[in-house]
Amino acid sequence: MNIETKAETLVDMISYQEGSVVSRTLINKKTGTVTLFAFDKGQGLSEHTAPFDAMVNIIDGVSEIIISGKSHIVEKGGIIIMPANEPHALKATEKFKMMLTMIKSEIKINE
Repeated sequence: MNIETKAETLVDMISYQEGSVVSRTLINKKTGTVTLFAFDKGQGLSEHTAPFDAMVNIIDGVSEIIISGKSHIVEKGGIIIMPANEPHALKATEKFKMMLTMIKSEIKINE
């Protein structure tokens, strides 16, 4: 499916799978990525860091997102920014879908 030439509904572009985390990359460029995820209840991503800022947009359900040890409940339609180099984790207390947008940029000193 070529999404560049066809309007789609985000929530329908990825499906839940029992006991799994499913991902689908929509854009993968050297400057950033856009990826859809579907998390079944009880699934998650363990704590990790990333070198770039990332924005999570919940498109279905509810997620618990922990950033630097602080829990945030993000519901359908909500967004949260996960700052670069801050530890973060995601938990599916119920199944949820999200779009993750990561912007890859770095600050160069002495430009």
